[in-house]
Order: sequence, then C-alpha cells, then structure tokens
Amino acid sequence: MFNPRILTLLKPLLPTMTWEIEDRENVYLTFDDGPTPDITPYVLHTLEHYGIKATFFCLGKNVEQHHDLFRAIVEAGHKIGNHSYSHIKGWGMSTEQYIEDVELANALVGSDLFRPPYGRIRKRQAEVLSERYRLVMGGIVSGDYNQKLSPKQCLHNVTEYVRGGSVVVFHDSVKAYRNMKYALPRSIEHIIGLGLGFATIQADITATADMTCRPVALRVMHERNRRMWIPEESDGTEIY
Repeated sequence: MFNPRILTLLKPLLPTMTWEIEDRENVYLTFDDGPTPDITPYVLHTLEHYGIKATFFCLGKNVEQHHDLFRAIVEAGHKIGNHSYSHIKGWGMSTEQYIEDVELANALVGSDLFRPPYGRIRKRQAEVLSERYRLVMGGIVSGDYNQKLSPKQCLHNVTEYVRGGSVVVFHDSVKAYRNMKYALPRSIEHIIGLGLGFATIQADITATADMTCRPVALRVMHERNRRMWIPEESDGTEIY
C-alpha cells in the first residue's frame, strides 16, 4: 500500500474513494485515531513548529472522552475528518450498523470527510456514505501503527514514494507513538527538501487546495531549526 503505482489498479475498483489529490505542489498529511492524551499534543506542537495544517480523522469515542484535545485541533485550524465512533471493520458489519456507527461519530465530529478504519469497507457501505461524505483513503501509509516495523522503516515508507498530491497517513495513537515520533518530523523535512508545500483535504473534490505553507518559508525554518527539533533515533494485511 505504500507504492503510488498501486493506485492505478485500485482506483477503477473503488471509484468513490480518494487515494490522492490532483495537486502537484502540496502533500496532504493526515492523522487517524485521535485525539489521544500526550500524543495529539505532540503532533499539534510539531505541526505548529513547521507552520503546517493537517487533516485529523478522529474517533467519536475519543472526541467524547477528550473533548478538550478535539477543541485544540479545531482551534489550531486543522481540518477534521470522521473515522467512525468505535473503530469498526466494515467487512464484518451490516451496512445499517456501519452507517449508524459513522453517524454517531459525526454527531460529535461534524465533518464532511470520512476514512474507514483499517481501510475495511464494503462496496455498499461506501456507496451510501459517499452520498454525504468524501471518502478518503491514503496512497502513502507510514505503517507507524505496526510495532513490527522500525521507526526507520516507517520513515522510508513515506520518503520513498511521497510526491505532490500524496495523502500521507500517520496515527496520533499510543500504539503508533514510537514510530510516528521518529518518522513525522523527518518526513516533513524530506517533503520540504522536495520543494513541496502542505494542504488540508476539502470535501469538494474540485475545490482549490487550502494552501497553508510554502516551501521557501519552510526551507528557511528548516535550516534554522532542524538540529534543535528532530528527536533522537528510537530503537526498535490491514491497510491502516
């Protein structure tokens, strides 16, 4: 799932899904599974440091439990997406049950974007949800949630294939923290080095990207702060 060339095979099979954006100038950072105490604040601080806006696909149950963190995401100007209420797998549920869980989350999240947990969603579920939401997958999956992967492998999963228009998937969850903490700032540095900017995902597929930062300014920040900010190295069938 890390190679954008695979998208040429998947797009015709899942036409209601967004895997990448038609935008050669920007990369779209996304975060799943939050908000999570300690983890989400680290992500917000990192993004603020670089002047980047991202798209957060939040779990309804976490928004309910940590509403202060959810408000912090919103107030920082990031885009919000729906990631279901209980992180369900659509393959094992009826369409009615699946939609009910998504709508329960949206009563808390209030978004026009939806990303299915694990990437597991049935065709009929996708068809129904696409009438109300833009369904967003991810063409570049860091794999930070996979504790069998090293932090360096997760970084490689991003830097090897990222390009303008890529939708990059990270997680602001406890399970992903070790890998994400290592890979996120280094991925940002790599993207800056490619001369790309960053933007958030909008519901209207034809809408102009929300331009939030530009490579020239970022390169200046990069040279001034890279040694201070990048953390020390760490040790150590589903899409995401």
